[in-house]
Amino acid sequence: MDAELQRPWLANYPEDIPEHIEYEKKPLQDYLRDGAEEEPDKTLLHFLGKEMTFREVYDSSLRFANALKDLGITKGDRVAIMLANTPQSVISYYGILMAGGVVVQTNPLYVERELEHQMVDSGAKAIICLDLVYPRVMNVLGRTNLENVIVTHIKDYLPFPKNLIYPFIQKRNTGLKVEVNYSSKVHSFMELLKASDTEELPLDIDPENDLALLQYTGGTTGVAKGVMLSHYNLVANTTQCIRWMHKIDHGNEVILCALPFFHVYGMTVGMNFSVMDRSKMVILPKFDTKQTLQAIEKQKVSIFPGAPTMYIGLINDPKVQKYDLSSIEVCISGSAPLPLEVQQRFEDLTGGKLSEGFGLTEASPVTHFNLMWGKRPNGSIGLPWPDTDVAILSAETGEPAEPGEVGELIIKGPQVMKGYWNRPEDTDATFYDGWLLTGDMGYMDEEGFFYIVDRKKDMIIAGGFNIYPREIEEVLYEHEAVQEAVAVGVPDPYRGETVKAFLVLKEGKKVTEQELNEFCRKHLSAYKVPRLFEFRDELPKTMVGKVLRRALLEEEKEKQKEKKTS
Repeated sequence: MDAELQRPWLANYPEDIPEHIEYEKKPLQDYLRDGAEEEPDKTLLHFLGKEMTFREVYDSSLRFANALKDLGITKGDRVAIMLANTPQSVISYYGILMAGGVVVQTNPLYVERELEHQMVDSGAKAIICLDLVYPRVMNVLGRTNLENVIVTHIKDYLPFPKNLIYPFIQKRNTGLKVEVNYSSKVHSFMELLKASDTEELPLDIDPENDLALLQYTGGTTGVAKGVMLSHYNLVANTTQCIRWMHKIDHGNEVILCALPFFHVYGMTVGMNFSVMDRSKMVILPKFDTKQTLQAIEKQKVSIFPGAPTMYIGLINDPKVQKYDLSSIEVCISGSAPLPLEVQQRFEDLTGGKLSEGFGLTEASPVTHFNLMWGKRPNGSIGLPWPDTDVAILSAETGEPAEPGEVGELIIKGPQVMKGYWNRPEDTDATFYDGWLLTGDMGYMDEEGFFYIVDRKKDMIIAGGFNIYPREIEEVLYEHEAVQEAVAVGVPDPYRGETVKAFLVLKEGKKVTEQELNEFCRKHLSAYKVPRLFEFRDELPKTMVGKVLRRALLEEEKEKQKEKKTS
């Protein structure tokens, strides 16, 4: 197939973006060391008023690496990070790599069942966690391979007097005051750093084959699988990202890190990008519209990677006009489709560029992006990145599809994973003749711009018709009263499935089901129009802002079961 592949997208590349990049074959953590040696006093991160230089972050990471070595961590051992975005999450990440370990990013919101599965599956030997999740970790400890638990607190890296006030705020907001019982197995993050030195550990890393990260897929459609990403995978994807942003002021940008680092998207385009580009990261422990608007204004944020729900939240904030957002230059939107209306309103508000990209955990994660300063066709996920080959696999012929023909998106590139951890059968099923099968249905136009129609498994089949939820959602977003929308296929005894739309309305706006039905009929074929509507105050989402479509479907199934039994 490779010999037949046409690459029309290359003709759209601006002069400054190369078709091919020579990627450095060195461990990911070396970029932090290089920054510390060459620009030691340059600010790397800002966290709620606290700032740390490249040298301070590097020294702390080295101390943490030595602490892990003293706890018995050796090359290839898996170490989990269960933290919100904090300086500790950056220090832990690079410290684990400096010790030769493999990072296992773990969502702090995981319940015990999810946490236990990930710890058992990865075989992690140690975990770094916030005090708030410490009880959950201890409850599963005996059923895992975990030998050491390292506990830290948000206040540990807050400036005075916030560090004194924060515990009281935390108790007020959560109702929790966690007591940590330190022992030979449970350690204080800060005490470990104090007791360790900054000696570099001798390591023999093969960047192309040695793992840097086990990144677990969401598991919303089955058991979560560990995606094996090498140092080279992550270096390549971060380098691609930096080269794609060809007009930015490299080394002098301010990057807002509101996307969680435990998600591969926030990790690559936020944390790793900042370190490799030597730009300042402004870290927020969670996305909050007021805090985000304040951070953009005060820190003069110029790059804001986010998810559509974040931009929707900001443009609909009643006080948004009070903030100066003119520092925004580039916004990288991913994790879910970006409605055109949201893009236009956000660009009008800030004067910056907001463009949609595409990726998946198995590709570190980014594979496509729209041009920031160039043609951006409506609804397109953009062009493949340098060295990234993409084809649409025809369902009928099993060969590359013609332009405009819908099929499955398949990918090859230096950012594509090595496979799934301890799951050779799943790995084999996900690759086709060396190509990664994404499970996303889409098409390429004549110019090489790609479009996602929907997830293969999210497609709704109603009365024999194939219906893609994204098309319905785009129409619903055009209605002036709709803030958020998601369409799902719910069981229907006659049609097999029928379309149901879940909606969150804008503050102060009203609309009836009848009005929505009439609006949709003007823009959609009759068989695509939602038969059911449900209004909600909020939709279930992941920490990155992706709507949990599967959770809504499960709710519907439970409702139908209850109806049958009542």
